[in-house]
Amino acid sequence: EAFIRSILSKPFRVPIPNYKGPLGLRSLGVKRAGVRGPLHDPFEEGALVLYEPPVLSAHEQLKIDKDKAPVHVVVDPVLSRVLRPHQREGVKFLWECVTSRRIPGSHGCIMADEMGLGKTLQCITLMWTLLRQSPDCKPEIEKAVVVSPSSLVRNWYNEVEKWLGGRIQPLAIDGGSKDEIDRKLVGFMNQRGLRVPSPILIISYETFRLHAEVLQKGSVGLVICDEGHRLKNSENQTYQALNSLNTPRRVLISGTPIQNDLLEYFSLVHFVNSGILGTAQEFKRHFEMPILKGRDADASEAERHKGEERLKELISIVNRCLIRRTSDILSKYLPVKIEQVVCCRLTPLQTELYKNFLKQAKPVEELKEGKISVSSLSSITSLKKLCNHPALIYDKCVEEEEGFMGALGLFPSGYSTKSLEPQLSGKMLVLDYILAVTKSTSNDKVVLVSNYTQTLDLFEKLCRNRRYLYVRLDGTMSIKKRAKIVERFNSPSSPEFIFMLSSKAGGCGLNLIGANRLVMFDPDWNPANDEQAMARVWRDGQKKMCYIYRLLSTGTIEEKIFQRQTHKKALSSCVVDEEQDVERHFSLGELKELFTLNENTTSDTHDKIKCPRCVNGHQVRPPPDGSDCTSDLSQWQHCADKRRLQDSVLKAAWDAAVTFTFYQHSHEEQRGIP
Repeated sequence: EAFIRSILSKPFRVPIPNYKGPLGLRSLGVKRAGVRGPLHDPFEEGALVLYEPPVLSAHEQLKIDKDKAPVHVVVDPVLSRVLRPHQREGVKFLWECVTSRRIPGSHGCIMADEMGLGKTLQCITLMWTLLRQSPDCKPEIEKAVVVSPSSLVRNWYNEVEKWLGGRIQPLAIDGGSKDEIDRKLVGFMNQRGLRVPSPILIISYETFRLHAEVLQKGSVGLVICDEGHRLKNSENQTYQALNSLNTPRRVLISGTPIQNDLLEYFSLVHFVNSGILGTAQEFKRHFEMPILKGRDADASEAERHKGEERLKELISIVNRCLIRRTSDILSKYLPVKIEQVVCCRLTPLQTELYKNFLKQAKPVEELKEGKISVSSLSSITSLKKLCNHPALIYDKCVEEEEGFMGALGLFPSGYSTKSLEPQLSGKMLVLDYILAVTKSTSNDKVVLVSNYTQTLDLFEKLCRNRRYLYVRLDGTMSIKKRAKIVERFNSPSSPEFIFMLSSKAGGCGLNLIGANRLVMFDPDWNPANDEQAMARVWRDGQKKMCYIYRLLSTGTIEEKIFQRQTHKKALSSCVVDEEQDVERHFSLGELKELFTLNENTTSDTHDKIKCPRCVNGHQVRPPPDGSDCTSDLSQWQHCADKRRLQDSVLKAAWDAAVTFTFYQHSHEEQRGIP
């Protein structure tokens, strides 16, 4: 017994000859003693430091508790190496907002950079930093939730994988049964501790709203709302479900900040930083009413001055939690983008149908005191569809609906909607030429965008007639399939020539850099929708020069919509949706003007801006004062006749139906291109 005890009582020796190192007396799980430090080196070249602890004197260093001393917060070098200067600035702004360093007591912000500036990457950098470190030498948050449109759920998952390379495993929910989704969400909410297995949840707005009860049972460190302009109405269920989520840190992403009315601004700012603008009633009394009064044409000098003061006050508050940079920054990194507004003559059939409709339906007589009736709204839709192609209103002609009685006789004999006849529509004829020339002279791909799925049906018929390979994305496509077809189309080896896109289903957030030509076939009342759709091809990763074609039917309601879009946007002057805002923003005279047809013009829009470059409709020389097109369309820089067209594709289409083209050479001048 004594012998055994003596053996067991001998001290442990490392079984390595002549070993002189430590004996490993430290127990497993016990924190190593010593001064704590930052996760990454703040003094490394190119390091992005979000927080620097205050410099302490020698006396203060002796008094401070070493276990409580704040440390540097440094962005992971894996991310900071790929961030561009404006993105580094954005990440710092976001971090300061959500950690309450910009507005004490408030933890939210609005990331309002224009499309293509890398908002997703900036937010991924923010999440990764908060999940890994803080000045207290521990993670700032345990979990984060990303809420996005359903078409972008898979895109967010891919972006996290791309930039963090397997360092983190996000949970993306893009389908499944109710019980299955509930089980996944309960598992996510029950995660605790320093090392949460799946700390990022990516979920669609629709799924979040349906399963909000599960997510509201716990707390989340951060919520990011992509395409956050859909939260402009504080009364809708999605807004209320997100607002009831237990999280102080909220980031709202929108490349097209709301510019329709002040209450929408209030809803967005109130969501991210509740209370900084007061209650809705206080906001209305203190900001909205004085500002709107000051903008009224009949306002007195005192009212105008008070309105300007209140607007400045509002902007100063909002700008503390809102960051916005324009796409001008991209000129350093992306190829040139040429945006062209192409006015197309109506065909004789379209002209007769248009005039016939205005005579019979008499939409102007339906207008009373500047109000617009259901009948007038229907007239607007009918005219917009007629501008796209007579086939879209053929059924109404057959049924002899109001405005189309006797119109069936105007169609060619033997006409059938089963096959597409491009020559019956001015815009479709131009599109046919653009596609044919592009296909035969280059390896470029094309994105076709329309507001109507019926128009996409016509595109399909055209593609089948011309034997073009295509893919189509609209509201009927499942979320999983959307991600797959976008990925396939962007592959250089994919044979698809055309990507058809419904602006309602996929106009936001999609990355379609596989194409470098985009055709906006019809304008939307809301300029933000058109801007979103047109930004699909000109974004990070694009290698080719980009061409954007905005097709308008000459002298029709489409030019009126375009003119409305391009007026300089005051806070309450943009159009959001047809029914609500046609009534709110148009005077009786402007409403009546919608229902006119100007046949004696090459472009109604060009006539209205009184372009100083042009003589008899042709640009022959720069104006003496060196100015470009002016008035409310000042951003349109050049007008062109056939001799001046630089785009070979559009030159080939000129003789078909194009009568006039506005140019906007985005970012060429900054890059020194003549």
